Amino acid sequence: MIKEYIHKDLAAGRWFELSLSEQLGNIGSEYNRAIAAKRRGDPERYRNACDRALELCELTIDDSRWRGKPALKELCRLNEEVARTLVDENQPDPRLQSYFDGHAYAARLSK
Repeated sequence: MIKEYIHKDLAAGRWFELSLSEQLGNIGSEYNRAIAAKRRGDPERYRNACDRALELCELTIDDSRWRGKPALKELCRLNEEVARTLVDENQPDPRLQSYFDGHAYAARLSK
């Protein structure tokens, strides 16, 4: 199956050069965009941000650096939680937002 990526440049390899914190920080940005669009009542932007967040989760899971490491199990669980909270929840889980924010902050510190 050939997949048409939203993040073509990232899927082509750039994503796999980012640290785990950078990857998770970027997922968090899309997650927060989805939550903001949902609060504004903008279903198209919400759907697009959800698609982007879930695609970035999939790209992170596909990153060969995390295979065979405890991080992979956490990443798979994270993907489930992102999907669940974006689809099923009326209110986002603030713990998930804090998780992403912590990684975004760590990524900035390492630059």
